[in-house]
Amino acid sequence: MKYFSMFSGIGGFELGIGTKADCVGFSEIDKYAIQIYKKHFGGHKNYGNATTINPETIPDFDLFVGGFPCQAFSVAGKRRGFEDTRGTLFFDIAKILKVKQPRLFVLENVKGLLNHDRGETFTKILQTIDELGYDVQWQVLNSKHFGVPQNRERVFIIGHLRGTSRPKVFPIRRDEKEDIKGLPKRYYSSTITTRVGSTAKQQPWIHPTLTGAIGRQSSSKEYISSCKVVAHSLFPRSGNPKQGGTGHLKKEDGTTYCVDTGNCQGVEIGKMIRRLTPVECERLQGFPDNWTKELSDTQRYKCCGNAVTVNVIKAIMERLL
Repeated sequence: MKYFSMFSGIGGFELGIGTKADCVGFSEIDKYAIQIYKKHFGGHKNYGNATTINPETIPDFDLFVGGFPCQAFSVAGKRRGFEDTRGTLFFDIAKILKVKQPRLFVLENVKGLLNHDRGETFTKILQTIDELGYDVQWQVLNSKHFGVPQNRERVFIIGHLRGTSRPKVFPIRRDEKEDIKGLPKRYYSSTITTRVGSTAKQQPWIHPTLTGAIGRQSSSKEYISSCKVVAHSLFPRSGNPKQGGTGHLKKEDGTTYCVDTGNCQGVEIGKMIRRLTPVECERLQGFPDNWTKELSDTQRYKCCGNAVTVNVIKAIMERLL
């Protein structure tokens, strides 16, 4: 089987697919994401900007995958949907599906896509897919049920070309995958294990005026695995508590909030609060350690926040392929 990847980021879909299919090409424009993608998947051809791709130039493929930009539909954004140019990128997907007619596709987006504009946006997407000759199934899946302690809800849309066999993928029920609740602390420790440094460069503590935490340096080699695991929203972005509007919103169930592009959360060690490290963000998204190592921390956070959770993709592909 062959597949084409769009809005590919740092290769979350590629890792999730693994050796189950061969990639005929990908589409990405962020130079930092491309740097990481090409490091790990150097043999894949980049077709560049999704808005300018000529579908006729892409080799035939059986599966289309893509996590199309979600800012236009996210509660963290302005929710302008198709009025936002990022929202219209769905139609660039439709253009390729219309010409290439792959047997299957898998799309990923934020949960807010379902109720944006009182459901009209999602209805338009389904109508477009139907006109292209595809039947669809969809489900909201949370990353915390797939082996990573991150609360990340995303809608996955799977389509199959009408007249071909319908793959039985959804529903994926919670009891079929590990749920974060009730798991031993070592489960969290496999993600949050960063040692506290003794120099300013290594020191991950957040400035005390932002968190009320003690801001002095610590030379102790302390591990979060021996401490209480609590996620905090560090920087208020709005009046909405779900977006960190309180500025110090605790999450007591052992999971982090959704990993975002700015890494606006931290973990608590005693009386201290520190930012998640890039490696921890990679782990929360199911990537191997140091997958994005060559980039600055700022770009590593951004790339991880824009990525799909690899564990969820693996679970879908186990049923689909």
